[in-house]
Amino acid sequence: MESFQITLANVLVTLFYILPGFIVCKMRKATADHLPSMSALLVYIGTPFLVVRSFMRLPLSWEVVRNMVYFFLATLITQALFMLLIYVVIRKRVADGKYRVMTIGSIMGNVGFFGIPVLTALYPNEPLVTCYAAVFMLTMNLLAFTIGVFCLTGEKKYMSIRAAVCNPTTFSFLIAMPIYLFGIGKYFPEVFQNAIGTVGDMTAPLCMFILGIRLASAPLKDIFSQPTVYITAVLKLLVFPLFCYAAVYFLPLSEMFKASILVLSGMPCASVVLSLAEMHKSEMKMSANCIMVSTLLSFLTIPLLTLVL
Repeated sequence: MESFQITLANVLVTLFYILPGFIVCKMRKATADHLPSMSALLVYIGTPFLVVRSFMRLPLSWEVVRNMVYFFLATLITQALFMLLIYVVIRKRVADGKYRVMTIGSIMGNVGFFGIPVLTALYPNEPLVTCYAAVFMLTMNLLAFTIGVFCLTGEKKYMSIRAAVCNPTTFSFLIAMPIYLFGIGKYFPEVFQNAIGTVGDMTAPLCMFILGIRLASAPLKDIFSQPTVYITAVLKLLVFPLFCYAAVYFLPLSEMFKASILVLSGMPCASVVLSLAEMHKSEMKMSANCIMVSTLLSFLTIPLLTLVL
């Protein structure tokens, strides 16, 4: 029950961040035309600083490295299996773009900007959980441009190892891991470490500001009138996290490891879903609606998931 109360309080604070974006947009001081630039700040600046800050706070331990390897394998396998399972279930409807979007929307979540604040609220003295979130971001990006693109298009030719490897999340790891493994972070001046932390901390509010602008810019009828969007949201927010938790529940892993899997896999749909849909001209509106609807519903489902712990 304590986990439920902590998580509920944290998601309510995060929900509050939607209001400034919504209000500013309604005042016509910001428009949806500004969102690409704001999203670029999140992806190319927010993500690297978030990942680097996570590893700078973590004390060096080979047990920690081993646990991150286990987390990498667990998240990679569970995401791939669930995506393929959904693809098999909807294979007779694969010609319909809505169901192709469902295959990726049901597993790819906002584990960084949204997941890290929730996990750090649950485990305020465990910097490892933020590194788990960073690892989850890495495996999600690896799958997004390989199996994810195949599920979305049905064409192997669109699968891109280069895109899976050459992205801000992977580059962030290439910077963060040497800092962690060689203990370089302790030599950084404190003011520099604080600056990295400040930029990393801005990502969650900025992500919600963007959502508020999107919500204010789109007709509510269009957002909430697609049944497939709700199916995708239920799969993403409830079915997928319970699937992941069940997959690791009986393994000899720590409770924090299992809780991190559950909470992070229960995050709302990530913006990469919309990015892939736009790249391949497949149900862009549905993808955007999945992100908004699943984010709004997650303020109810994330606290509920913690009752399983």
